[in-house]
Amino acid sequence: MSAPTVLALDGIRRTFSSGGRRVAAVAGVSLSLARGETLGVVGESGSGKSTLGRIAVGLERADAGKITVLGQQISTLTGAARRQQFGHCQMVFQDPYSSLNPRLTVARQVGESLVAQGRFTTDEIGDRVAALFEKVGLKPEQLNRYPHEFSGGQRQRVAIARALAPNPEIVVADEPVSALDVTIQAQILDLLADVQESEGLAYLFISHDIAVVAHLCRRIAVMHRGRVVEFGTTDDIVRDARHPYTQSLLDAVPRLGRRRTGARTPPTVFPSPSEAERMVMVTESHGVLVV
Repeated sequence: MSAPTVLALDGIRRTFSSGGRRVAAVAGVSLSLARGETLGVVGESGSGKSTLGRIAVGLERADAGKITVLGQQISTLTGAARRQQFGHCQMVFQDPYSSLNPRLTVARQVGESLVAQGRFTTDEIGDRVAALFEKVGLKPEQLNRYPHEFSGGQRQRVAIARALAPNPEIVVADEPVSALDVTIQAQILDLLADVQESEGLAYLFISHDIAVVAHLCRRIAVMHRGRVVEFGTTDDIVRDARHPYTQSLLDAVPRLGRRRTGARTPPTVFPSPSEAERMVMVTESHGVLVV
């Protein structure tokens, strides 16, 4: 029996003004995330993946499309009801230093969402924050320190604790290890996996590194210029990528084993946005946009 869908993005569009013209950061993306699943969204800088993540947690509004969280369509909600529903979605950002307030202790920042709910006593909030610190591998004596007193990996642990504080069902992790060195990356990825198992979380994992995504995720969506150009199981995409952009991402990571039918030259020219409009989607189990 398949797990229920906790997050659905349907036809999401977002455009920005740049140099006097409109640029589509997200151009009609549809994805769904099941409870307990890790879905990878991979693409280079400017592909639209981070904008999509911010839309998924309510930090940015879509110009068009529907967002459904735990069966409730967000567009039908306003004010407090909208904020409450988006509260089921939390985000871990790329740079843990810039995402934390340097003037507040980490304990206060982890507990902010609990204070905002107004349902807990000071002691209850303190107990919850202390338990979260233990869960992410930090020590009680570090509770009243400030962000600059932590290493980069420790700051990301604080950021993960803050995301977990309101008991979300969905966590959008936007490049959560790209600002860390390789040894610390592995520790944070292991932590995310352990937390997912213990809490039953669903992750929308955003990264430019297809090797990291392939290691963590059961399904992968490849984004390029605001569109999902290929979608399927990790095994299908790693072993038999069909879109030239996906092939170029894989060719940049030679350690990823996959079946090759011949030498491939990574493409240097990709469809322009206008050309992309003429693309058509084929197949559902291993979707790929074909020019």
